[in-house]
Amino acid sequence: MKPVARRMNSEVQEIDPDERFMKIALGLAELGRGFTAPNPMVGAVIVRKGRIIGAGYHKRAGEPHAEIRAMEDAGWDVKGATMYVTLEPCVHYGRTPPCADRIIKEGIKRVVIAVLDPNPRVHGEGVRKLREAGIEVKVGVLEKEARALNEAFFKFMETGLPFVILKLAATLDGHIADSRGNSKWISSEASRAFVHKLRGEVDGIAVGINTVLVDDPMLTPRDVYPARFPRRFVLDSELKIPLTSKILRVPPPTVVVTGAKHSEEKKKALEERGIEVWIQEKQEVDMKEFLKKAGEKGIQSMMFEGGGKVATSIIEAGLFDKIYLFLAPRLLGGGIQFFRKDPPLPVDSPVELQIETFKRFSSDLLLVLRKKE
Repeated sequence: MKPVARRMNSEVQEIDPDERFMKIALGLAELGRGFTAPNPMVGAVIVRKGRIIGAGYHKRAGEPHAEIRAMEDAGWDVKGATMYVTLEPCVHYGRTPPCADRIIKEGIKRVVIAVLDPNPRVHGEGVRKLREAGIEVKVGVLEKEARALNEAFFKFMETGLPFVILKLAATLDGHIADSRGNSKWISSEASRAFVHKLRGEVDGIAVGINTVLVDDPMLTPRDVYPARFPRRFVLDSELKIPLTSKILRVPPPTVVVTGAKHSEEKKKALEERGIEVWIQEKQEVDMKEFLKKAGEKGIQSMMFEGGGKVATSIIEAGLFDKIYLFLAPRLLGGGIQFFRKDPPLPVDSPVELQIETFKRFSSDLLLVLRKKE
């Protein structure tokens, strides 16, 4: 055997089988993206003598969990096998019975878990129950990847706040609209199609009133098969929103968030049309207060598609978890910027970001950014 071949065979042999099977489970879990909320995405595979005998993933809230689907796929012949699951098995009754109980009943010998469930009703209890039943349990295999898969669920469970995505489409010189406020269309058709997919994966979409007044958007997922329609929020401190706006006339219902200066007459007119109005004590809508209430209402993920004012306030306050920045190969030389401070920040103390990933959509480049650690 040639030296290169020997090295390749050695590298293959050194792959941790637990990681190999967990990667498969993570890939299965991804198939549920956008469909499982408010539950997390979970995948599971069952292995006996190095071969997968069953696999499954959680498809939709209220339907069987990944562990049950994997055992069902194996024909329930799982005694003595190893289960790989991306999230700690549940121990409580919800819309479905506890998975830990069924794992014990069916005689699984070993359970490998990527990450503990952040839900306080489960956290650590699934592992404890399995171990008390004599099952060998290993935790932490590809934990980082498992947390990233369900980053919105983890943030919501650990903080009570939504995972915040800021979506921006800008020219190479940083403008999201021209000097007249026109932004149609800076990004390509392919980029816009991807944004519609993103809309179907989040719980809420928020825009500022200026976006509604200028663009009159519907903010619904279109031209894709959406898992669900997100709730829509308009941040409107003075209730300037026209009653004829598409976002008020096209389902699902919209929430309008306003401040202390709002018109009671306009508020009544909105509520008569079935529009929910959230009132804050401050004159201007406070983003932190808005996100806190959204979390209390069960919104696990929120995407902001507003203009420069909304984007600047979110970036300045550090409220975002991710920025999806679509850069179009165009130059305007002026217009509306997505981030503007007065006075500007000095070069030695900017808002620092790090690139998580990037992807090309037709002529555009999508940068997925996070705050620099």
